[in-house]
Amino acid sequence: MSALDLQGKIALVTGGGTGIGLMIAKELSNNGAKVYITGRRLEVLEKIATETGLITLQMDVSDKQSIANAVKTIDEAEGKLDILVNNAGITGPLFDFLKGRDSATAPKDGKLGDSAFAEDSFEQWGDVFKTNAAGSYFVTMGFLSLLERGARAREGKTSSVINISSIGADVKVILGGIAYPVSKAGLNHLTEILATQFALQNIPVRVNTISPGFFESQMTDKLSTDQISQWAAPPAPVLVKLRTPLADTLQGCGHPADRIVDTV
Repeated sequence: MSALDLQGKIALVTGGGTGIGLMIAKELSNNGAKVYITGRRLEVLEKIATETGLITLQMDVSDKQSIANAVKTIDEAEGKLDILVNNAGITGPLFDFLKGRDSATAPKDGKLGDSAFAEDSFEQWGDVFKTNAAGSYFVTMGFLSLLERGARAREGKTSSVINISSIGADVKVILGGIAYPVSKAGLNHLTEILATQFALQNIPVRVNTISPGFFESQMTDKLSTDQISQWAAPPAPVLVKLRTPLADTLQGCGHPADRIVDTV
């Protein structure tokens, strides 16, 4: 079998209708996997289905009933899952962090932090963490039984969960808001926890993270081209390597998109 041969594998990519998720889904499909993509916006999914032939499934990663419905659909259609890519995410509020330090934009009373305090909210932070971190947890646990079945169907093999994080989780300079990179740091630790617990319990499911740089998509349309190109790195070829026999021993790892080959 070719190192990049995914024939017979069933894959699910959350947030697969646009941007990085769509690129990942196409790459998996091009390498032989049967790919389901999910998203909240049915009209976007229907358009992609017409253009690509990918299988679409409406699902909100922040809603447990929606996740349960998707699990049931794939269970009835496939009976297993081999690859889960937790890609769905939101940026949350974007603003100039601590812009009060700039005398040209400082508030008249001179209080530092006024802009961040006024323009951000607990609700916005909650939405970001609910989607970017908790969503990946609940989707993984919802599909865990199907992932185990996928592994058991191939003696000595494992299924794979790949969490799409961000280099922003490790970069200390803020471009835009702060809730997004903090939520991705949480996702990275979630990856390590799940990978460790699954290994301790002999669950044949590996969990790893890919941390791409900024990628031009709907999520980054408020950033300048220079900001995007400064950090950009394509994750799809990386992900295919991470899901093949080349990476059968990787567990609980987090990788910038351009360094995975060094790891495998």
